Amino acid sequence: MFTTTSRQRRALAVAASAVAAALLLSGCGRGDGDADPAASITIDDAPATGTLSLWIGSGEADALEGFLDEFASENPDLEIELTNVPSDSLDTKLTTAIASGEVPDLTMLYSQTQSTMLATGGFAAVPDGLVDANAFFEAAYDGTLVDGVSHAVPWYAYANVWFYRKDLVEQAGATPPTTWDETLAFAEQLKAAGHPTPLGLDVGYDAYSAQALDALVHQNDGSLISDDLATWTIDAPENVEALEFWGSLFAEADASPDGPLFLDTVPWFTSGQTVAGGNGPWFPGFLDEANGEGWSAEHLGAIVPPAGPDGTVSANFGGGSLAVLKDAANADAAWKLARYLAEPDVQVAWYETFGNLPTTEAAWDEPVIADNPLLAAVRDALPHAVAVPAVPTWSEVGAIIGQQMERVARGEASAQEALAEAQAQAEAIGTGIE
Repeated sequence: MFTTTSRQRRALAVAASAVAAALLLSGCGRGDGDADPAASITIDDAPATGTLSLWIGSGEADALEGFLDEFASENPDLEIELTNVPSDSLDTKLTTAIASGEVPDLTMLYSQTQSTMLATGGFAAVPDGLVDANAFFEAAYDGTLVDGVSHAVPWYAYANVWFYRKDLVEQAGATPPTTWDETLAFAEQLKAAGHPTPLGLDVGYDAYSAQALDALVHQNDGSLISDDLATWTIDAPENVEALEFWGSLFAEADASPDGPLFLDTVPWFTSGQTVAGGNGPWFPGFLDEANGEGWSAEHLGAIVPPAGPDGTVSANFGGGSLAVLKDAANADAAWKLARYLAEPDVQVAWYETFGNLPTTEAAWDEPVIADNPLLAAVRDALPHAVAVPAVPTWSEVGAIIGQQMERVARGEASAQEALAEAQAQAEAIGTGIE
């Protein structure tokens, strides 16, 4: 049985800087709070009962109500109260709820802000044996860890890849790039064929821009943070080289510092103003919605992001997890629903329903996913995908890095100057890890 509240359209971005600031002011950090005994609890196979309060971001919530009919029929004595929360408000709403003790039983977390949210100390450890850690892509599972203990169940996952207009690339006599050097040559070929700024880069100059840089940093065998997550290494030489490469694409007019912005990507790709650029696996669907079913199959190709100078492949990881609150009134039912949504066949059905891709590797072998040529690059990239630094302050520091990236894109600062400034500000903020 379902009760549903607050239906709203999905927002395009997740706001988290205010949440990060609140965490710093309150002194919250990973590992804070009382020891959590949840990991030693066994969740049985008996039907769930009682009332289950579930908070889900807009978009997913709209599709989830009908999708859970089978789970509801298998648990007839369970009432599910599904609350549709605007995506850009979910983190703030959860933080407020945790502080007050009036929390839902189960909620979704976005990968970009998951570490910030887990740092509140308001989430329970995943019970032993609930799911098989080895069933998930490594980046999806590792993002749920706090002090080596999982505190969420991976729900959906993706890697950003390069999409390109295969018709225009073919007309230009070009070949999609596999390395940074080939990227430069690829752009020159497209410009010679009449495409003035053929590459679309992330120019929001925010934490998502910083996430794009993080992939380049890993392609150059660097890292924005130390292995123990205690120290920012933003201005390390490998990272400066990565930003120099990114900046060179603007300096050579391979990309524009003014766009495409997120909402521009579909019309720019449709018109051919952008010929290639990074995006998520939802992008072909967006293009088909705008141009008609089958447009992407005819016009679009996809490749793993080009490798760095030493051949290292890396891509941005994204997705979402399901987490149970420490103060949940019905944790048993919450864990049972999280376990259900992590089953490979259920994740395949969720992909067919909503388009979110599975976190379990086995689910990618199903024909509906495996036979889609535009998802092959995503599947190949996922084992190399890297999540944003798993520290509470990433949202704030990522925004600073994004701001500094704009200075480079517009020729107002060198990569060294920009990252030195970002490093100084990040050191003042810290990582939130002791």
